Amino acid sequence: MDKPKVLITRQLLPEVLDLISESTDMEVWPDTYPPSAEKLRELLADKEGVLTTIMDRIDAEALDAAPKLKVVSQLGVGVDHIDIAEATKRNILVGNTPGVLAKATADIAFALLMSAARRVSEGDQWVREKKWELAFHPLHWLGVDVHSTTLGIVGLGETGLEMVKRAQGFDMEVIYFSRTRKEDLESQYGIKYVSFEELLRTADFVSLHVAYTPDTHFLVGKSQLEIMKDTAILINAARGPVVDPEALYEALNNRTIYAAGLDVTYPEPILPTDPLLTLNNIVITPHMGSSAISTRRNTMYMATQNMLAGLNGQQLKACVNPSIYPELGIS
Repeated sequence: MDKPKVLITRQLLPEVLDLISESTDMEVWPDTYPPSAEKLRELLADKEGVLTTIMDRIDAEALDAAPKLKVVSQLGVGVDHIDIAEATKRNILVGNTPGVLAKATADIAFALLMSAARRVSEGDQWVREKKWELAFHPLHWLGVDVHSTTLGIVGLGETGLEMVKRAQGFDMEVIYFSRTRKEDLESQYGIKYVSFEELLRTADFVSLHVAYTPDTHFLVGKSQLEIMKDTAILINAARGPVVDPEALYEALNNRTIYAAGLDVTYPEPILPTDPLLTLNNIVITPHMGSSAISTRRNTMYMATQNMLAGLNGQQLKACVNPSIYPELGIS
């Protein structure tokens, strides 16, 4: 019996590819950069399964080119690059990998918070440029305290909750805004639900952990930045277009807010000519939130399990559109 044909759009760990190849006829895209939209459609023509990253746009045109496709398995949580409505209409399962990324993503978000507050990246660059000539001065390299401050979390999902846990170690008061209030977590962790506006006005650190949707596009723009404290620091480890980059540049350049830390940008990758790169009060990392060895390995395995389950007519470990299970005879 022929094995189902699948496409893996990026190189994965050898052990993961070995697992996939045991039960499928696997094609792996060999390049570091993703296939073009045209090439992706060509590759999908005879595939029953595809394992994607956020750089692979699975839209209606891509799905049109894949008449045999049964399952799209995303290497990560966010699925804003996949047309879920179109996939659902065609009875194509879409899987993702919640539960394995949150801790690592919160680690990078808190690292950005610390770096922006205490000017770690700026100080490192200063030393490397051989500018450290005075051993100590009481007025040099002043940053802002992290301990005993107020952290405002926007989006209390898995990563947002992990931020709460990290904040507790720094005796931070935590306030949050989320589309769904979570009173059980409020009592368990001693956090407080507030409006989005109140959070922006009162938090010393504003950390964004929302999914990217039309409703969260430029969620933080000029008007939101203007009501933040001038000592506040903005952290974005969600998706780049949750923050208006032009408004952020103006706010940082004019010192409307103190600093920012970004693990995501808009566009992504950030353009070499982006004015944000001229500022010394921003720390930017290249979307590396889940780039920890064990986390990435676990993510690959879960994405693989989702794809193989979909090919075998079984429930996925995490399915974005489980409403089509009955249509597919999956129980």
